[in-house]
Amino acid sequence: METRARYALIGLFMLAVIIASFAFVYWLENKGGFGERTAYQVRFGGSVSGLLVGSSVLFNGIRVGEVTGLGLDPQHPEQVVATIAVDPGTPIRSDTQIGIETQGLTGGAAVTLRGGSATADIVPAQGVLTASPQAGQDWTQAARDAFQQVDDVLAENSEALHSAITNIDTFADALARNSDKVDGILAGLERMTGGGATPAQVPLFNLVAANNLPAPPQEAPSWLLVVPEPSTLMGFNTDKILLQPASGESTDLPNAKWSDNLPVLFQDKVIQSFENAGYARSISRTREGVTGDYQLLVDIRRFHVSTAAEPATADVAFVAKVLDKDGKIIGAREFQATAPATGSDAKTYVAALDDAFAKLLSELVVWSTETISSAPPAPAPAPAPPVADTQPSSDLPQLP
Repeated sequence: METRARYALIGLFMLAVIIASFAFVYWLENKGGFGERTAYQVRFGGSVSGLLVGSSVLFNGIRVGEVTGLGLDPQHPEQVVATIAVDPGTPIRSDTQIGIETQGLTGGAAVTLRGGSATADIVPAQGVLTASPQAGQDWTQAARDAFQQVDDVLAENSEALHSAITNIDTFADALARNSDKVDGILAGLERMTGGGATPAQVPLFNLVAANNLPAPPQEAPSWLLVVPEPSTLMGFNTDKILLQPASGESTDLPNAKWSDNLPVLFQDKVIQSFENAGYARSISRTREGVTGDYQLLVDIRRFHVSTAAEPATADVAFVAKVLDKDGKIIGAREFQATAPATGSDAKTYVAALDDAFAKLLSELVVWSTETISSAPPAPAPAPAPPVADTQPSSDLPQLP
Protein backbone atom coordinates (compact mmCIF):
# COMPACT_ATOMS: atom_id res chain seq x y z
CA MET A 1 0.00 0.00 0.00
CA GLU A 2 2.86 2.39 0.78
CA THR A 3 4.41 1.76 -2.65
CA ARG A 4 1.17 2.52 -4.45
CA ALA A 5 0.68 5.74 -2.45
CA ARG A 6 4.20 6.84 -3.38
CA TYR A 7 3.49 6.25 -7.09
CA ALA A 8 0.25 8.23 -6.82
CA LEU A 9 2.08 11.24 -5.33
CA ILE A 10 4.71 11.14 -8.09
CA GLY A 11 1.96 11.02 -10.71
CA LEU A 12 0.18 14.02 -9.19
CA PHE A 13 3.45 15.98 -9.11
CA MET A 14 4.18 15.30 -12.78
CA LEU A 15 0.62 16.28 -13.73
CA ALA A 16 1.06 19.62 -11.85
CA VAL A 17 4.37 20.29 -13.67
CA ILE A 18 2.74 19.68 -17.06
CA ILE A 19 -0.16 22.00 -16.27
CA ALA A 20 2.24 24.73 -15.06
CA SER A 21 4.28 24.38 -18.28
CA PHE A 22 1.19 24.86 -20.43
CA ALA A 23 0.20 27.90 -18.33
CA PHE A 24 3.67 29.43 -18.73
CA VAL A 25 3.63 28.99 -22.50
CA TYR A 26 0.16 30.52 -22.66
CA TRP A 27 1.39 33.53 -20.65
CA LEU A 28 4.36 34.04 -22.95
CA GLU A 29 2.15 33.96 -26.01
CA ASN A 30 -0.40 36.44 -24.68
CA LYS A 31 1.26 38.60 -21.97
CA GLY A 32 5.00 37.99 -22.02
CA GLY A 33 5.98 39.67 -25.24
CA PHE A 34 5.40 36.86 -27.81
CA GLY A 35 1.85 37.90 -28.65
CA GLU A 36 0.58 39.09 -31.98
CA ARG A 37 2.55 41.94 -33.56
CA THR A 38 2.10 44.04 -36.70
CA ALA A 39 5.16 44.30 -38.97
CA TYR A 40 6.17 47.27 -41.14
CA GLN A 41 9.13 48.09 -43.34
CA VAL A 42 10.88 51.41 -42.75
CA ARG A 43 13.18 52.84 -45.44
CA PHE A 44 15.95 55.20 -44.33
CA GLY A 45 17.74 57.32 -46.92
CA GLY A 46 21.09 57.38 -45.11
CA SER A 47 23.14 55.96 -42.26
CA VAL A 48 21.36 54.41 -39.26
CA SER A 49 24.39 54.31 -36.98
CA GLY A 50 23.62 52.70 -33.61
CA LEU A 51 20.42 50.95 -34.72
CA LEU A 52 20.46 47.20 -33.98
CA VAL A 53 18.09 44.26 -34.18
CA GLY A 54 16.15 44.38 -30.94
CA SER A 55 16.30 48.18 -30.65
CA SER A 56 13.17 49.81 -29.29
CA VAL A 57 10.39 51.37 -31.35
CA LEU A 58 8.86 54.39 -29.62
CA PHE A 59 5.58 56.08 -30.49
CA ASN A 60 5.44 59.55 -28.94
CA GLY A 61 8.00 58.35 -26.38
CA ILE A 62 6.15 55.11 -25.46
CA ARG A 63 7.70 51.76 -26.33
CA VAL A 64 5.37 49.92 -28.72
CA GLY A 65 7.68 47.34 -30.29
CA GLU A 66 11.18 46.54 -31.47
CA VAL A 67 13.33 46.27 -34.58
CA THR A 68 13.24 42.71 -35.93
CA GLY A 69 15.46 43.07 -38.98
CA LEU A 70 17.97 45.31 -40.75
CA GLY A 71 19.16 45.08 -44.32
CA LEU A 72 20.19 46.91 -47.50
CA ASP A 73 18.10 47.39 -50.64
CA PRO A 74 20.12 45.95 -53.60
CA GLN A 75 18.22 48.20 -56.02
CA HIS A 76 18.93 51.31 -53.93
CA PRO A 77 22.27 50.89 -52.11
CA GLU A 78 21.90 54.27 -50.37
CA GLN A 79 18.84 53.06 -48.50
CA VAL A 80 18.60 50.95 -45.34
CA VAL A 81 15.50 48.79 -44.82
CA ALA A 82 14.47 48.12 -41.22
CA THR A 83 11.67 45.76 -40.24
CA ILE A 84 9.76 46.72 -37.11
CA ALA A 85 7.13 44.81 -35.15
CA VAL A 86 4.71 46.89 -33.08
CA ASP A 87 1.56 46.35 -31.05
CA PRO A 88 -1.54 45.92 -33.26
CA GLY A 89 -3.25 48.98 -31.80
CA THR A 90 -0.45 51.40 -32.68
CA PRO A 91 -2.01 54.23 -34.80
CA ILE A 92 0.55 54.40 -37.62
CA ARG A 93 -0.80 56.65 -40.36
CA SER A 94 0.47 57.87 -43.71
CA ASP A 95 1.71 61.17 -42.24
CA THR A 96 3.45 59.65 -39.18
CA GLN A 97 6.96 61.10 -38.84
CA ILE A 98 9.79 58.59 -38.54
CA GLY A 99 13.23 59.21 -37.08
CA ILE A 100 16.07 57.76 -35.04
CA GLU A 101 16.78 58.86 -31.48
CA THR A 102 19.86 58.13 -29.39
CA GLN A 103 19.07 56.87 -25.88
CA GLY A 104 21.43 58.96 -23.71
CA LEU A 105 25.06 59.80 -24.45
CA THR A 106 26.28 56.21 -24.75
CA GLY A 107 23.01 54.32 -25.25
CA GLY A 108 21.78 52.65 -28.41
CA ALA A 109 19.47 54.10 -31.01
CA ALA A 110 15.70 53.68 -31.24
CA VAL A 111 13.20 54.16 -34.04
CA THR A 112 10.83 56.99 -33.17
CA LEU A 113 7.30 57.44 -34.51
CA ARG A 114 5.60 60.79 -33.97
CA GLY A 115 2.06 62.00 -34.36
CA GLY A 116 -0.08 61.84 -37.44
CA SER A 117 -3.45 63.46 -38.06
CA ALA A 118 -6.67 61.63 -37.24
CA THR A 119 -7.91 62.06 -40.83
CA ALA A 120 -4.87 60.41 -42.47
CA ASP A 121 -5.09 56.84 -43.75
CA ILE A 122 -3.98 53.97 -41.53
CA VAL A 123 -0.95 52.16 -42.97
CA PRO A 124 -1.83 48.47 -43.31
CA ALA A 125 0.30 45.66 -41.94
CA GLN A 126 3.45 44.89 -43.96
CA GLY A 127 3.21 48.44 -45.32
CA VAL A 128 6.26 50.51 -46.23
CA LEU A 129 7.13 53.64 -44.24
CA THR A 130 9.62 56.18 -45.58
CA ALA A 131 11.75 58.20 -43.15
CA SER A 132 12.94 61.75 -43.85
CA PRO A 133 16.45 62.10 -45.36
CA GLN A 134 17.82 63.55 -42.10
CA ALA A 135 16.28 60.88 -39.87
CA GLY A 136 19.51 58.93 -39.35
CA GLN A 137 21.80 61.93 -39.05
CA ASP A 138 23.40 62.27 -35.60
CA TRP A 139 24.77 65.46 -34.08
CA THR A 140 28.34 64.73 -35.10
CA GLN A 141 27.34 64.38 -38.73
CA ALA A 142 25.28 67.56 -38.48
CA ALA A 143 28.31 69.40 -37.05
CA ARG A 144 30.52 68.12 -39.85
CA ASP A 145 27.99 69.30 -42.44
CA ALA A 146 27.78 72.73 -40.81
CA PHE A 147 31.55 73.11 -40.75
CA GLN A 148 31.68 72.03 -44.37
CA GLN A 149 29.20 74.75 -45.28
CA VAL A 150 31.27 77.34 -43.41
CA ASP A 151 34.38 76.16 -45.22
CA ASP A 152 32.58 76.50 -48.58
CA VAL A 153 31.51 80.06 -47.75
CA LEU A 154 35.06 81.00 -46.76
CA ALA A 155 36.46 79.44 -49.93
CA GLU A 156 33.98 81.31 -52.14
CA ASN A 157 34.76 84.67 -50.47
CA SER A 158 38.48 84.26 -49.85
CA GLU A 159 39.45 87.25 -52.02
CA ALA A 160 36.92 89.58 -50.33
CA LEU A 161 38.08 88.48 -46.85
CA HIS A 162 41.72 89.02 -47.81
CA SER A 163 40.89 92.53 -49.08
CA ALA A 164 38.98 93.38 -45.86
CA ILE A 165 41.87 92.22 -43.67
CA THR A 166 44.30 94.30 -45.75
CA ASN A 167 42.12 97.39 -45.35
CA ILE A 168 41.89 96.89 -41.59
CA ASP A 169 45.68 96.61 -41.40
CA THR A 170 46.09 99.81 -43.43
CA PHE A 171 43.62 101.67 -41.17
CA ALA A 172 45.42 100.47 -38.02
CA ASP A 173 48.75 101.74 -39.42
CA ALA A 174 47.19 105.13 -40.18
CA LEU A 175 45.86 105.38 -36.60
CA ALA A 176 49.28 104.50 -35.20
CA ARG A 177 50.98 107.22 -37.28
CA ASN A 178 48.44 109.86 -36.20
CA SER A 179 47.91 108.83 -32.57
CA ASP A 180 48.97 112.29 -31.29
CA LYS A 181 46.37 113.99 -33.47
CA VAL A 182 43.68 111.56 -32.34
CA ASP A 183 44.50 112.30 -28.70
CA GLY A 184 44.19 116.02 -29.38
CA ILE A 185 40.84 115.59 -31.13
CA LEU A 186 39.47 113.57 -28.19
CA ALA A 187 40.74 116.15 -25.69
CA GLY A 188 39.00 118.90 -27.67
CA LEU A 189 35.75 116.96 -27.68
CA GLU A 190 35.97 116.53 -23.90
CA ARG A 191 36.47 120.28 -23.43
CA MET A 192 33.52 121.04 -25.75
CA THR A 193 31.17 118.74 -23.85
CA GLY A 194 32.36 119.85 -20.41
CA GLY A 195 34.10 116.55 -19.64
CA GLY A 196 37.66 115.84 -18.73
CA ALA A 197 37.65 117.76 -15.46
CA THR A 198 38.70 115.82 -12.39
CA PRO A 199 35.72 115.51 -10.00
CA ALA A 200 36.22 117.12 -6.62
CA GLN A 201 36.69 114.89 -3.61
CA VAL A 202 33.45 114.53 -1.63
CA PRO A 203 34.08 114.49 2.16
CA LEU A 204 32.79 111.45 4.03
CA PHE A 205 31.36 111.68 7.54
CA ASN A 206 30.90 109.08 10.25
CA LEU A 207 28.60 108.89 13.24
CA VAL A 208 29.82 109.00 16.86
CA ALA A 209 29.05 106.26 19.39
CA ALA A 210 27.90 107.03 22.94
CA ASN A 211 30.48 107.35 25.74
CA ASN A 212 30.49 107.93 29.51
CA LEU A 213 27.82 105.29 30.05
CA PRO A 214 26.97 103.61 33.37
CA ALA A 215 29.26 100.67 34.06
CA PRO A 216 27.72 97.19 34.08
CA PRO A 217 27.42 95.23 37.33
CA GLN A 218 30.62 93.66 38.63
CA GLU A 219 29.36 90.22 37.74
CA ALA A 220 29.47 89.76 33.95
CA PRO A 221 25.98 89.28 32.39
CA SER A 222 25.17 85.73 31.32
CA TRP A 223 23.10 86.80 28.30
CA LEU A 224 24.11 87.56 24.71
CA LEU A 225 22.33 90.34 22.79
CA VAL A 226 22.34 90.19 18.97
CA VAL A 227 21.84 93.41 16.97
CA PRO A 228 20.69 92.89 13.34
CA GLU A 229 20.93 95.67 10.75
CA PRO A 230 18.12 98.18 11.40
CA SER A 231 15.12 98.41 9.09
CA THR A 232 14.03 101.68 7.52
CA LEU A 233 12.34 103.25 4.53
CA MET A 234 14.17 103.24 1.20
CA GLY A 235 14.77 106.99 1.47
CA PHE A 236 16.96 106.53 4.58
CA ASN A 237 18.76 103.42 3.27
CA THR A 238 21.43 105.53 1.57
CA ASP A 239 24.83 107.11 2.14
CA LYS A 240 23.46 110.62 1.49
CA ILE A 241 22.97 113.12 4.32
CA LEU A 242 19.33 114.19 4.15
CA LEU A 243 17.87 117.66 4.65
CA GLN A 244 14.20 118.54 5.18
CA PRO A 245 13.49 122.07 3.86
CA ALA A 246 9.74 121.61 4.45
CA SER A 247 7.43 119.06 6.03
CA GLY A 248 7.24 115.95 3.86
CA GLU A 249 10.07 117.16 1.56
CA SER A 250 13.57 115.67 1.48
CA THR A 251 16.76 116.72 -0.34
CA ASP A 252 20.41 115.65 -0.30
CA LEU A 253 23.17 117.67 1.34
CA PRO A 254 25.51 118.55 -1.57
CA ASN A 255 29.21 117.64 -1.48
CA ALA A 256 28.90 115.42 1.62
CA LYS A 257 28.10 111.77 2.29
CA TRP A 258 28.06 109.20 5.08
CA SER A 259 30.94 106.72 5.00
CA ASP A 260 28.42 103.89 4.48
CA ASN A 261 24.67 103.43 4.18
CA LEU A 262 22.86 104.79 7.23
CA PRO A 263 21.51 101.41 8.56
CA VAL A 264 25.02 99.93 8.49
CA LEU A 265 26.48 102.92 10.37
CA PHE A 266 23.56 102.83 12.84
CA GLN A 267 24.15 99.14 13.63
CA ASP A 268 27.91 99.67 14.06
CA LYS A 269 27.49 102.59 16.48
CA VAL A 270 24.86 100.74 18.56
CA ILE A 271 27.26 97.82 19.05
CA GLN A 272 30.16 100.19 19.75
CA SER A 273 28.10 102.02 22.38
CA PHE A 274 27.42 98.73 24.22
CA GLU A 275 31.13 97.96 24.05
CA ASN A 276 31.99 101.42 25.44
CA ALA A 277 29.64 100.68 28.36
CA GLY A 278 31.52 97.44 29.18
CA TYR A 279 29.24 94.91 27.49
CA ALA A 280 31.78 93.75 24.86
CA ARG A 281 31.22 90.08 25.71
CA SER A 282 27.44 90.41 25.75
CA ILE A 283 26.84 92.11 22.38
CA SER A 284 27.22 90.79 18.81
CA ARG A 285 26.02 91.50 15.30
CA THR A 286 24.21 88.81 13.29
CA ARG A 287 26.71 86.25 12.10
CA GLU A 288 26.47 82.65 10.94
CA GLY A 289 26.64 80.34 13.93
CA VAL A 290 25.82 83.09 16.49
CA THR A 291 22.56 82.49 18.37
CA GLY A 292 21.87 85.09 21.05
CA ASP A 293 19.60 84.99 24.05
CA TYR A 294 17.95 88.25 22.97
CA GLN A 295 17.61 90.39 19.84
CA LEU A 296 17.54 94.19 19.59
CA LEU A 297 15.44 95.22 16.57
CA VAL A 298 15.57 98.87 15.49
CA ASP A 299 13.35 100.68 12.97
CA ILE A 300 14.70 104.08 11.88
CA ARG A 301 11.87 106.61 11.52
CA ARG A 302 13.71 109.96 11.11
CA PHE A 303 17.35 110.87 10.57
CA HIS A 304 17.69 114.27 8.89
CA VAL A 305 18.36 117.96 9.45
CA SER A 306 15.30 120.20 9.33
CA THR A 307 16.16 123.51 7.60
CA ALA A 308 12.64 124.97 7.51
CA ALA A 309 13.46 127.41 10.32
CA GLU A 310 16.55 129.08 11.80
CA PRO A 311 18.58 127.60 13.30
CA ALA A 312 18.53 124.25 11.49
CA THR A 313 17.69 121.31 13.77
CA ALA A 314 18.85 117.69 13.67
CA ASP A 315 15.92 115.30 14.12
CA VAL A 316 16.53 111.62 14.99
CA ALA A 317 13.83 109.09 15.90
CA PHE A 318 13.65 105.30 15.97
CA VAL A 319 11.72 102.45 17.62
CA ALA A 320 13.56 99.68 19.49
CA LYS A 321 12.23 96.25 20.48
CA VAL A 322 13.87 93.52 22.60
CA LEU A 323 12.89 89.95 21.69
CA ASP A 324 13.66 86.73 23.57
CA LYS A 325 14.72 83.41 22.07
CA ASP A 326 11.12 82.52 21.20
CA GLY A 327 10.62 85.79 19.27
CA LYS A 328 8.39 87.24 22.00
CA ILE A 329 8.65 91.02 22.52
CA ILE A 330 9.65 91.66 26.14
CA GLY A 331 10.12 95.42 25.71
CA ALA A 332 9.50 98.19 23.16
CA ARG A 333 10.13 101.94 23.22
CA GLU A 334 10.26 104.92 20.87
CA PHE A 335 13.38 107.13 21.04
CA GLN A 336 13.48 110.65 19.61
CA ALA A 337 15.72 113.69 20.10
CA THR A 338 16.60 116.98 18.43
CA ALA A 339 19.72 119.15 18.51
CA PRO A 340 20.28 122.61 17.02
CA ALA A 341 22.95 123.21 14.38
CA THR A 342 25.44 126.04 14.99
CA GLY A 343 25.89 126.76 11.28
CA SER A 344 24.70 125.93 7.79
CA ASP A 345 27.52 123.78 6.43
CA ALA A 346 28.01 120.01 6.32
CA LYS A 347 30.23 119.85 9.44
CA THR A 348 27.75 121.65 11.67
CA TYR A 349 24.83 119.59 10.33
CA VAL A 350 26.69 116.32 11.03
CA ALA A 351 27.71 117.60 14.51
CA ALA A 352 24.06 118.26 15.34
CA LEU A 353 23.04 114.80 14.16
CA ASP A 354 25.85 113.31 16.29
CA ASP A 355 24.61 115.16 19.39
CA ALA A 356 21.03 113.91 19.01
CA PHE A 357 22.13 110.39 18.04
CA ALA A 358 24.63 109.99 20.92
CA LYS A 359 21.99 111.05 23.43
CA LEU A 360 19.57 108.40 22.13
CA LEU A 361 22.29 105.73 22.09
CA SER A 362 22.96 106.33 25.79
CA GLU A 363 19.26 105.94 26.54
CA LEU A 364 19.08 102.83 24.32
CA VAL A 365 21.94 101.05 26.15
CA VAL A 366 20.47 101.76 29.61
CA TRP A 367 16.93 100.80 28.59
CA SER A 368 18.00 97.58 26.80
CA THR A 369 20.10 96.26 29.68
CA GLU A 370 17.39 97.06 32.23
CA THR A 371 14.74 95.38 30.07
CA ILE A 372 16.84 92.22 29.75
CA SER A 373 17.71 92.18 33.46
CA SER A 374 14.06 92.48 34.48
CA ALA A 375 12.87 89.84 31.99
CA PRO A 376 11.57 86.63 33.60
CA PRO A 377 14.01 83.72 33.33
CA ALA A 378 13.40 81.17 30.62
CA PRO A 379 11.40 78.17 31.88
CA ALA A 380 13.48 75.12 32.65
CA PRO A 381 12.99 72.17 30.31
CA ALA A 382 10.48 69.59 31.50
CA PRO A 383 12.10 66.53 33.08
CA ALA A 384 12.16 63.40 31.00
CA PRO A 385 9.52 60.82 31.96
CA PRO A 386 10.85 57.95 34.07
CA VAL A 387 11.79 54.83 32.18
CA ALA A 388 9.75 51.81 33.17
CA ASP A 389 11.78 49.06 34.80
CA THR A 390 11.47 46.03 32.55
CA GLN A 391 13.65 43.78 34.74
CA PRO A 392 11.76 41.20 36.82
CA SER A 393 11.46 42.01 40.52
CA SER A 394 13.62 39.98 42.83
CA ASP A 395 10.66 39.64 45.23
CA LEU A 396 8.61 37.69 42.71
CA PRO A 397 8.98 33.94 42.59
CA GLN A 398 11.03 32.81 39.60
CA LEU A 399 9.53 30.26 37.23
CA PRO A 400 11.49 27.06 36.98
